[in-house]
Amino acid sequence: MSSLCRILALAGALLLAACNRAPVLPASAGAERVELSAVPFFPQRDYQCGPAALATVFGHLGLAADPDALVGEVYLPGKQGSLQVELKAAARRRGLVPYALPPDLGVLLATLRSGHPVLVLQNLGTRGWPLWHFAVVVGFDVAADTLMLRSGTAPRRVLAARKFLATWERADHWGLVVLSPGVMPPRVDRERYLRSVTDMEGVAPAAALVAAFGVAAERWPDSDWARVGLGNAYYAAGNRTAAEAEFAALLERQPGSVVARNNLAQLLGERGCRAAALALLDEGLANRSIEDRERARLRATRDEVAAMGGGAKGCPPPVASE
Repeated sequence: MSSLCRILALAGALLLAACNRAPVLPASAGAERVELSAVPFFPQRDYQCGPAALATVFGHLGLAADPDALVGEVYLPGKQGSLQVELKAAARRRGLVPYALPPDLGVLLATLRSGHPVLVLQNLGTRGWPLWHFAVVVGFDVAADTLMLRSGTAPRRVLAARKFLATWERADHWGLVVLSPGVMPPRVDRERYLRSVTDMEGVAPAAALVAAFGVAAERWPDSDWARVGLGNAYYAAGNRTAAEAEFAALLERQPGSVVARNNLAQLLGERGCRAAALALLDEGLANRSIEDRERARLRATRDEVAAMGGGAKGCPPPVASE
């Protein structure tokens, strides 16, 4: 066989192998084709794919969305683009939960099936010469082995699943779903979700934190993290009665929780129940197994409470919890 024939034979074999490759998108018990057609589209300008992609997910949630207005929040002229941290921060400021998906295609598809578009980062270049691009995945078709995206200037870009995965893999499979507070994504990871909500503290409105931690406490009632977060959110929202009840319930269930003890004592002291607050703190300080930083925190709170007034009505008796 001549060299030319061998080359043609090899090319044919490679083509046949490529045609026979297994599809990328897995079949499942869920919908085999999903397209969130109602998701809005905002064409990007120049290198501003970040503001355009973020406006897309904001618009889907019913928020006023204008890429030009978002440029000042998330676009970095020196980098001619946006970073993931800016996109998350913009969502938090609006009281939304920016939940980073695990690097799992199945989770991405499940998120789309539940009606949530997914903001993704792609590397359209190579590992050594990256070309970063934000887009929003709005659908998939298992039979065609394709995904649909709002991307760049294309309102409906259809990509072969294999090509999409290659660009997504080169961006470390980064994906983000932006959620209204009180809404959870499918196949949610507890620690990942609670970290997303905790990072909203001090930035998002208190009402959003109450809703986000509230749904977490309902989903994972045994989670101290969710319960403490909810108590703090109630406090920030000005609902001290609910905050006190949350910390009291947690301390009853987990007497060793230094955070619950400290925060409950702080609340009791602030409403004039100094004796009850000091009793809680003294019991905590008597526990020799707590860490030095925890002991320092209880002592600092005790000093604050000792300087507060007392004598309020309706206080619990100053008896150490059991």
